[in-house]
Amino acid sequence: MPSTLRILACSFLVVCWGTTCADTAESSVDGSAPGPETDEGGDDDDDADDDDDNDDADDDDDDDDDDDDDTPPSCSELDSTPDGISVIYDVGPGQPLETPSDVPWEAITAGTLIRIHARDEPYQDKWVVNTAGAADAPVIVRGVPRNGQLPTISGDGARTRPELDFWNEERAVIKIGASSVPDNDQASHITIECLDIRGARSDHSFTDHNGDPATYAENAAAITVEQGEHILIRNCRLHDSGNGLFTTSLSSDVRIVGNHIHDNGNVDSFYEHNSYTESAGITFEFNHYGPLCTGCAGNNLKDRSAGTVIRYNWIENGNRQLDLVDTSHSELAESSNYATTFVYSNVLVEAEGEGNSQIIHYGGDSGDADRYRKGTLHLYHNTVVSTRTGNTTLVRLSTADESIDARNNIIYAAAGGDRLAITSGTGTATLAHNWLPDGWRESHDQLEGSVVDTGNVEGEGPGLTDLNSQQFGLHADSMCRDAGGPLLDDVMLRHPVTSEYVSLQRGRPRLDDGSVDIGAFEYEAPRAWPRPPDTAPESAETRDALGPRRRDTTGVHHARPLR
Repeated sequence: MPSTLRILACSFLVVCWGTTCADTAESSVDGSAPGPETDEGGDDDDDADDDDDNDDADDDDDDDDDDDDDTPPSCSELDSTPDGISVIYDVGPGQPLETPSDVPWEAITAGTLIRIHARDEPYQDKWVVNTAGAADAPVIVRGVPRNGQLPTISGDGARTRPELDFWNEERAVIKIGASSVPDNDQASHITIECLDIRGARSDHSFTDHNGDPATYAENAAAITVEQGEHILIRNCRLHDSGNGLFTTSLSSDVRIVGNHIHDNGNVDSFYEHNSYTESAGITFEFNHYGPLCTGCAGNNLKDRSAGTVIRYNWIENGNRQLDLVDTSHSELAESSNYATTFVYSNVLVEAEGEGNSQIIHYGGDSGDADRYRKGTLHLYHNTVVSTRTGNTTLVRLSTADESIDARNNIIYAAAGGDRLAITSGTGTATLAHNWLPDGWRESHDQLEGSVVDTGNVEGEGPGLTDLNSQQFGLHADSMCRDAGGPLLDDVMLRHPVTSEYVSLQRGRPRLDDGSVDIGAFEYEAPRAWPRPPDTAPESAETRDALGPRRRDTTGVHHARPLR
């Protein structure tokens, strides 16, 4: 926005010093509205997976051409008053409003910024955001950190503002869309950012909008997007809940950016995950997906969406790192981008004892093969590291109608090449310009489909900087340097690789030196990078596993602080 227009816009800014900024009509409550159904069911073979999410969705069927994938700003880098904001509420110590329950969520209008300031103790509040914002007048719920700490919103002992009325209160700490009060048809252009949201667990209680005590569902989430379009969840910490994030088929154009999502799920349950999504268009980028809670058997990122893009993330452990399966909603299944999924420039880490030995599942799990994805998973420029002592399988393709096109990936198994298989036996896998360990297998099971090797780089080790400290950049003498090949023309046009993940939940442009390296990180001239705080010195065993390397005469290894 030009400076003169910015000044004009700011001249109309309303800063709210009370509970409301304008007179609002009293809203009626439709107590009869049951809302969309959100129960789950269904199972899979070795990891009984959840089934359907919600009622019908609007499928905008947008082209999934490459979006703006600039690295996300940190919370401290965000504009204090973004363009399009005309109303501001401030919440917290020394602010006009004491808690988020003092915000008139039932009367929020387009162009509103809610700033929740950090305090020592968690806020025990829960609410719904159901406002029709606009691209030039969004609704932003933003945490304001203090000394680097995000404001905490805890569902444990939380209360819902009595003026609100919405169904499925037991399913989320913060819910987007679908309420009787406020009574809006569609939430849109909503941002939730810079908040630590936790505590949506079945052994935690809350007070609902009627003032009655209630408990959370087993599959409650820190954030649930029940109905809405143009939704951004950014720079949040989502943890200690049944699901960290949950979206339904009534959501579209959802972006999950720069979040730390970890320690979710339920003990001994396959049904809850770090994130569980089913949207008409969803992009995950620059997130750190950590392990689920101890003893929790769910997947890390489980998705049933159309138009799924997963890029520039760190995804560690879980029953599977990625579980990309089918929808039961025809609006999504009939979308032109349902059968094409893009997974690129991620780090996928599999530790010993992490449930299923498959890194990725692509296709379906409902048992109704007619609605499976029946398309192509484009997997490129990822770094996949398994430290299992037993077998590891890169991907399970559900049926013969699913395929994977894998290019320029590092696929490393510490147990050795004979312990690494590409598929579980079905579907078609095409491999081009990947790094693979000597002795890799097409499948550990009976091969009913095909694995097409069009030329890959093989060796003892890919030449990663430091396996023990999880620094997966390339060493100066890595055989992955300048060994990558071209992507498919359509993939390159729609989703070129332009960035890299950097800890913590950040990114940087990927170096373009005229030659393509294999893996998630392009080699750069030696440069000092700090180690993550919990790293250990590299052992002789690890050096052997990483493969032969020449002595780096500069004395500095190139490594990115990735966690």
